Amino acid sequence: MGSSIRSRARFGAVFCALALLAPGAGAAASADAFQQCGKASWYKLGGMTASGEQADPSGLTAAHRTLPFGTLVKVTNLANGKTVTVRINDRGPYSKGRVIDVTRAAARKLGFIRKGVTRVQVSGTTHSGKKLQGQNCQ
Repeated sequence: MGSSIRSRARFGAVFCALALLAPGAGAAASADAFQQCGKASWYKLGGMTASGEQADPSGLTAAHRTLPFGTLVKVTNLANGKTVTVRINDRGPYSKGRVIDVTRAAARKLGFIRKGVTRVQVSGTTHSGKKLQGQNCQ
């Protein structure tokens, strides 16, 4: 009976070790925090987004060049401190110097509809290990 318990313990230890080595295991532990600063604008949506979903100007979504679709990011307007969490569902922005395009609804929450463009900090975590281009947020 003692050897049966030892065998089970050994099997459990091997199973745990293999589970940790499996692809995608421990993804939360390997998530990369990111921070990116630069200009944001809001854009009018119509039709489909690059992710294949119907565009919704009233949704809290955004376009980013490299972040995976579905990534949630916190966007902070550096001029007034207002923040909003948006989900990446589109590609862009295509204007030089901009790091993110947000929907009209997100721009309203950030307080820059009339201005059209503002300086923001984009932050969150990604499991992709993608490097973000932008100015330092200091």
